[in-house]
Amino acid sequence: MMDWTDTHCRAFHRLLAPHARLYTEMVHAHAVVRGDRRRLLGFDASEHPLALQLGGHEPAELAAAARIGAEFGYDEINLNVGCPSDRVQSGRFGACLMREPALVADCVAAMRAAVSNLGKSVPVTVKCRIGVDEQDDFEGLHSFVETLVDAGLDVLIVHARKAWLHGLSPKENREVPPLNYPRVYRLKQEFSRLTVVINGGIVDADAAKSQLQQVDGVMLGRAAYHDPYVLARIELEFFGTPLPAREDILYRFEPYIAAQLRNGEALHHIVRHVLGLYLGEPGARAFRRYLSEHMRAPGADFRTIEQALASLRKHARAQAA
Repeated sequence: MMDWTDTHCRAFHRLLAPHARLYTEMVHAHAVVRGDRRRLLGFDASEHPLALQLGGHEPAELAAAARIGAEFGYDEINLNVGCPSDRVQSGRFGACLMREPALVADCVAAMRAAVSNLGKSVPVTVKCRIGVDEQDDFEGLHSFVETLVDAGLDVLIVHARKAWLHGLSPKENREVPPLNYPRVYRLKQEFSRLTVVINGGIVDADAAKSQLQQVDGVMLGRAAYHDPYVLARIELEFFGTPLPAREDILYRFEPYIAAQLRNGEALHHIVRHVLGLYLGEPGARAFRRYLSEHMRAPGADFRTIEQALASLRKHARAQAA
């Protein structure tokens, strides 16, 4: 998710979900090839398994970016053809590419070839919608996916909503078009050898468990960002990982925070991702408020989080009284 799932977010989420595959923000292939690769692609070793999500529409440039990502050590290279934002459309990438299946297939084939030439078994995957604008039928989705499978695609992540490229904001595109899970289930049935991962509207372990009766995998997006503790609950459900105390998670995050501060990072860039950790718990609002008001202060460090925890406990006691 652009501007959200940076390396600090992923390092935090890894503490909650040891077995999950994490994804980067979408990065344009041109930026990877021409820009500051260390800044754009750098990650902490704890983040594995980790996928690099790319945007773009030029097969040669995407191939070069995929090769660079594989060389950096990413465990998967994902091509996003599902994002509907205006910024994405103006650059001819994201969801608008669902109208150009042959071009997407060329991109996939070029990316696969570039990675395989390195001798690395790094999968190239695609994330898409179930349709765009007037393209809102299973036949169109089937044809799109068939073209990608013919190009060698093995793994497809499907956001089970169509995208309106005009008239809806990115936020509205995540809420207004109705979810159509059966269309994704049918896709899995007709492409039985394709690994199909479903995304959209999945907010807890029960929902994820239900989806896995029909498809091969589940992706959570903003639900996991706004309520990160859901990742720990899913870990417990699927892998038996003991449910950690929220406070323990923060203290386990302390060494990472300290290392980043020593490297010159500002605290607010790191801890903005933990604001939702206590969602729904007594004192959660006080925790969020304290961090929001103090995390940008000069010299802010882990003590700021400890003080936010103290505020949380104080308000929780007051609510219980």
